[in-house]
Amino acid sequence: MLKDITLGQYFPGDTVVHRLDPRTKLILVIVYIAALFIAVGYVSYAMMLAVTVSCIAVSRISPKTILKGLKPLIFIIVLTALLNLFYTGGEPIAQFWIFKFTWEGIKQASLMVLRIMMLISGTFLLTYTTSPIALTDGLEKLLNPLKKIKVPVHEMSMMMSMALRFIPTLVEETDKIMSAQKARGADFETGKLTDRAKALLPLLVPLFVSAFRRADELAVAMESRCYHGGEGRTRMKQLRMHSRDAWALILGAAVLAATIVMNVYGL
Repeated sequence: MLKDITLGQYFPGDTVVHRLDPRTKLILVIVYIAALFIAVGYVSYAMMLAVTVSCIAVSRISPKTILKGLKPLIFIIVLTALLNLFYTGGEPIAQFWIFKFTWEGIKQASLMVLRIMMLISGTFLLTYTTSPIALTDGLEKLLNPLKKIKVPVHEMSMMMSMALRFIPTLVEETDKIMSAQKARGADFETGKLTDRAKALLPLLVPLFVSAFRRADELAVAMESRCYHGGEGRTRMKQLRMHSRDAWALILGAAVLAATIVMNVYGL
């Protein structure tokens, strides 16, 4: 299960999506999330699904990779579907004990599951197609106006980028520790919930020690390179908008506008 966590990974490529400016991709992700939550009917959801599939196809990210990223969240997706299925009002079409099935519940559960899957898939494309350095630069550029009110924009961007960057590393470290503990007779999968929670203690302690050690090594490495935050720093690669970024933003605005119109008409 841990090997299925792909958040924070970057898959190099030379597609249109990869070549987009990181600021453009950050804005488009925000627009995409807004459009998803505005969508209310089958037509708007079908349009958002078409947009999501098109973006995945253009970025040439394998569908297996997308599904692999969804696998660790199956429990949340199933729980959301059940809650919407049984706790949505309406005329019951079937009933078993305290559980009632309604057409409204089936519709709501289907749309919520689809929304969560599209939300995860669309936002994961940001890290799949953007390197951590480019993501840091783009986020800092977007938040640059906040520097006027003394917000440490560069430091915040750097911390968020490093957090994403080290997710795959920590997942790999956790998998190694679990394998070592299993070789010593540890059991993480059977027994009562309390027994499994106790079995995680030998896993959490070395994981925290490893994480703090990596953080200390990173701090020493940054200090040895005379890193002093964003003040006076220059960049080897300057961010520049191109015509493809303008077209992408126009398409994103068109999708958002279409979703708003469909929301008004209940489509």
